Formats: sequence, C-alpha cells, structure tokens
Amino acid sequence: MATMVPPIPTAEDKKVEEKVDYFNLPCPIPFEELHREAMMSLKPDVFEGMRFDFTKILNQKFSLNHSVMMGPTEIPSQSAETIKIPTANYEFGATFIDHPRLLLWGRITTDGRLNARVKCDLSDNLTLKANAQLTSEPHMSHGMVNFDYKGKDYRSQFQLGNGALLGASYIQSVTRHLSLGGEVFWAGQHRKSGIGYAGRYNTDKWVATGQVASTGMVLLSYVQKVSEKVSLASEVMCNYLSRDVTASFGYDYILRQCRLRGKIDSNGCVSAFLEERLNMGLNFILSAELDHRKKDYKFGFGLTVGE
Repeated sequence: MATMVPPIPTAEDKKVEEKVDYFNLPCPIPFEELHREAMMSLKPDVFEGMRFDFTKILNQKFSLNHSVMMGPTEIPSQSAETIKIPTANYEFGATFIDHPRLLLWGRITTDGRLNARVKCDLSDNLTLKANAQLTSEPHMSHGMVNFDYKGKDYRSQFQLGNGALLGASYIQSVTRHLSLGGEVFWAGQHRKSGIGYAGRYNTDKWVATGQVASTGMVLLSYVQKVSEKVSLASEVMCNYLSRDVTASFGYDYILRQCRLRGKIDSNGCVSAFLEERLNMGLNFILSAELDHRKKDYKFGFGLTVGE
C-alpha cells in the first residue's frame, strides 16, 4: 500500500505544471494610466500658501464644493530667478455621480477659469470621457473627447481634441503579468505627429513600466511594494533628442491617521505632502517643495472639510 501512494508534488513541480491560459488573460489598465502607481509617490499635489476645501453632500448623487486658495503665483521672467505675485481666488464646484454609469464634474473660479468633466458608460464596454477648460485668455481654452473600449484582454482608446488633435492607443495583455501597447497622435494645428510604444509588467510585489515615443521621450518607472502601507518608486525620464535626463525617487507611506508622500530628483528638487485625518470628515494638509538649484522654496498648509 505504501508503494501505491503518489508522491506529494513540490513547489518546483507546480511551477513546471503551471501553464498560461492565453484565452483567459486579465484586462490591462488603460494606456494613459500605465505609470499610475509611480505617480502616486512621484507626483504629490504640492501647493504654496493656504488652501481650504469644504464639501457639502446634499444627497447620495449630488455634492457641492467650495475652495479658497491664497498664495503667490509664478509669472514668466527672462531672468533665472523666480518672480511671484500674491494672488487669491475662490472656486465653486458641483459633482453629480450616478454610480457607476455617469459622472458630471465642474469647477469655476473667480479669475475666469471653468473646468468641466464628463464620464458616461455608453455600454458595458464603451465609455465616453470629455473634459474642457475655458479661460478668458485668448487661445488658452481647450477641450478633448475620449472613447474608451474595454475588451476581454485588451483596451483601446480614441481621442479628439481642439487644434485638430487626433490620437489612438491600444494595449494588450500578453501574459497574466505582462501587457504591451502603442499609441499614435496627430496635431494638425502644429503639423506634428508621433508614435509610441509601452510595456508594463506587474506582480503583487512590484510594477515595472517602460515607454518610448518618436518625440524623443523615454520614461522608465519601477514601484516596489514593501508592505501594504509602504511603497517605494523610482523613475528615469530622458529625451534622446535634447539629451535631457531626470531621475526621481519617491515614497508613499500610509499610517493609521495620515498619509505621507514625497520625492527627490536629480535636479535638486525635494518635495513632501502630508495629509492627516484629525477627525471624521476633517483633514489637515501640509505641503513643501524645495528647489535648491532655482532657489525656489514653496510651503503650504490647508484644511479639507467633508468626505
């Protein structure tokens, strides 16, 4: 009887027996969100001055937002030094969410800027996205419409914007962890076109992404998930036409009552963003950015009331 008992398979045997089912691959993330894990650490929402945000939820679908911002604004200058002027503005916004099919988002400020976004699921696979920014300055308003199609193991997108801007992207899952894609665009107003390629490999512990375009841009990012609350990210961005290279390193640390994000890059710029939850619906925000090369130092604090 002992000789008839089959041997227990080891971990190496399971790896050998594991096969990739190419007819049952996961759907990849959108092409425009390939670096989203890295952006959480490397692109914190830093600001300068004081900011106060108040959100009033009227019902399950509709909410209003009030924001007051006071701080300096940079103006273009021929000199190397940064020139700033004090400014203050008020922003009023409204959000309508009919989860999960419809999202309407709008913001208007006292300086004449209007921002609007629309997200509508036309079907289970096709989504319409539109955003627009209108300003009182001539030739500064713009808008864009996107059509996103979500397949079983692929995603495609078509873009149409003002200035005769046309774009299309496609990304396909090759294995359960690897996805490859590409994009093309045509800017008729500037008579420019381009093509790009990208690849993304993700596991439960790390994510690596690479992207290259005919415009000269090369972007490589890597995110290591140390734990459920700690993530480390690095990024290298270069332009092989202008020979410009920038390397960045960032972190994302989630504590019990706060979240801390920050980065440092090869240009000598250090930034950090802290959001601490003081109470239910009340958050305190601290922001700092130190650019030692330009001698530009930004500090900000704020409060967010409402969920």
